Amino acid sequence: MDKNSNSVNWFEIPVTDMDRAKKFYETIFDIEMQTMQMPEFRMEAFPMEMGNGKVHGALMQHEMYTPMANGVTIYLNANPDIQAVVDRIEAAGGEIVIPKTQISEEIGYMAFFMDSEGNRMALHAEG
Repeated sequence: MDKNSNSVNWFEIPVTDMDRAKKFYETIFDIEMQTMQMPEFRMEAFPMEMGNGKVHGALMQHEMYTPMANGVTIYLNANPDIQAVVDRIEAAGGEIVIPKTQISEEIGYMAFFMDSEGNRMALHAEG
């Protein structure tokens, strides 16, 4: 890895109920998840275009994946309007932990939430 590369290139969010988790993320981001066929794993990917150098990720259901509130925090992209995403969290079955908060003018805004599976997650947006 060098300074011109992404520090992360793929992430997986553990889930216990894929249908519930898929509906939660599709609702808060107003997207359609992409089913990926994996032997022994159930996987739903966030919208992506492979090979473009961007970070991608998916929801993963398997016995070795356990949702948790105290693990690594993943900041999901909430551009262009973080508040629109935050406003959909509770109705979709999540919980807002830290509402939209400005980090700085240069960095933008963040918010923390618990997803439908019990994962602590975060959002980031420039404006």
